[in-house]
Amino acid sequence: MPRLAIKICGLSTPDTVGAAMRADATHLGFVHFPKSPRHVEADQLRALAAPVPTHIDRVAVLVDPTDETLALLAATNALTAFQLHGKESPARVAAIRQRFDMPVWKAISVKTSADIEAAKAYTGAADLLLFDAKTPEGAALPGGMGLRFDWTLLRGVPISLPWGLSGGLGIDNVAEAIRITGAPMIDVSSGVESAPGIKSVDKIMAFCKAAQPS
Repeated sequence: MPRLAIKICGLSTPDTVGAAMRADATHLGFVHFPKSPRHVEADQLRALAAPVPTHIDRVAVLVDPTDETLALLAATNALTAFQLHGKESPARVAAIRQRFDMPVWKAISVKTSADIEAAKAYTGAADLLLFDAKTPEGAALPGGMGLRFDWTLLRGVPISLPWGLSGGLGIDNVAEAIRITGAPMIDVSSGVESAPGIKSVDKIMAFCKAAQPS
């Protein structure tokens, strides 16, 4: 059975980056979106990613980024993927992937089964789909709000791309989420925080342990 991939997202301090590495996270996420309490600038991102070994992926999380923003982050040479969390179309995702020659993930906001069906449009454009809970209309943030969707919507659904599960995951429910969905990757942000934007070393360690019980 392949190893579960775990992404700790919204990291912004050296100690929490270190905790994610010690906890055997496979992916580290860095948010570059000024409205987010987890936002880091390009130079911060470069410094945070500097000690991360090459076998751990470093993902920039962005919302409808311009090419200029993408170029600024690509120039850090610190990243292994872009994660797009806005209203980017399949054509836009494909264009970013081609221009920057980097894997591109697309977050899919889910409320109903129709949202999962619509994600098929990104086949051939994105490298990975991340199914997240749809935020309320007019919300300031497209994710990272601790919301979850009905995980049974993913049960038995054939998904043509590598994919992951996000939204409302925490120490107490991650094992259930994996059991229900069969997700090969899980992505957590607010579920390992002590306050919005403030990651907890202890919660990071506990989450990774709960996701991969020995």
